[in-house]
Amino acid sequence: MGLFDSIAGQVAGALSGQSGAQGSGLLQLLMGLINNPQTGGLQGLVAAFQDKGLGDLVSSWIGTGQNLPISAEQLQSVLGSGQIGQIAQQLGLSSQEVSGQLSTLLPQVIDGITPNGQVPEGDAMQNALGMLSGLLK
Repeated sequence: MGLFDSIAGQVAGALSGQSGAQGSGLLQLLMGLINNPQTGGLQGLVAAFQDKGLGDLVSSWIGTGQNLPISAEQLQSVLGSGQIGQIAQQLGLSSQEVSGQLSTLLPQVIDGITPNGQVPEGDAMQNALGMLSGLLK
């Protein structure tokens, strides 16, 4: 199974309980979060987890072993209630729903775009995110 198939399977499983528009909207917003140059992209997101004492969680998603779970509350502490609220407003969901869905989806997406246990940079990151964006079509 290739990288794309692996990511597609993981993301499709995570989104299966959501309506198509909300699921693809959440994935699109998540990709924007991972690729946001203002926050340092994926490396900045990893640093935010480390700053909040959750480096072991995000490291498990990047590594090749089992992904450790994250609670909606832990995720909200890293991203902040403002950012969660903004995503919720864009999707027409509650902040609790968004935090819960992201706590399932984010580990899978990060795991999928770091198959070799390393954070991709430059073209490799763009290729991984490009594959994810194919799921939205």
